[in-house]
Amino acid sequence: MSFPLRTTLLGLVAASPLLVTLPAHAYEAGDWLVKFGVTQVNPKSNNGKLANGTLAVDVEDATQPSISVTYMATRNLGIEVLGALPFNHTVTLNGDKSATTKHLPPTVTAQWFFLPDAQVNPYVGVGLNYTTFFNTRETGPISGANLKLEDSWGVAAQVGVDIKITESLYANASVRYMDIDSKAKLNGARIGTVHIDPVVSTLGFGMRF
Repeated sequence: MSFPLRTTLLGLVAASPLLVTLPAHAYEAGDWLVKFGVTQVNPKSNNGKLANGTLAVDVEDATQPSISVTYMATRNLGIEVLGALPFNHTVTLNGDKSATTKHLPPTVTAQWFFLPDAQVNPYVGVGLNYTTFFNTRETGPISGANLKLEDSWGVAAQVGVDIKITESLYANASVRYMDIDSKAKLNGARIGTVHIDPVVSTLGFGMRF
């Protein structure tokens, strides 16, 4: 599992106080923030065992363009909806490539912005994630079988920072944790649960309206 986007993101967050010298522009209640970026989904390293413990499952990373929209209910409190193009993951069983699957993880998050008047505005968030899986294609040892990954509901937590560039343009970096657990079926028989539970890293830019 590789983490190039997360490493870049954490470096940006750490260096953010040194990156800005322009005058700050405050967020206000009623503002809309539209963010475009690149998002990487990094499932945890051990995604569980299926079929009575005989199959070790691993879900690999995936990266896609993403978009989010935040409505500022107050100067500090925002409500964000996250969307993206479908993420395409490779699934291995006992180390053998066994399937590919796509998923969409729409997530609604309540965000608290600590410094709405500052150039560098860190925030935290908590919310609800819904993940739907589709276009699962079997290969290798289960070629010809029917693998189904069921949809998942779970909590999501987030830390991030907005770095204001102009009155309406800013850079953005965030890291989310999502609780994603999908019940798996093979040829209609339940074989266990895939514990994906990824760290989701985003780098991008945003516009304020």
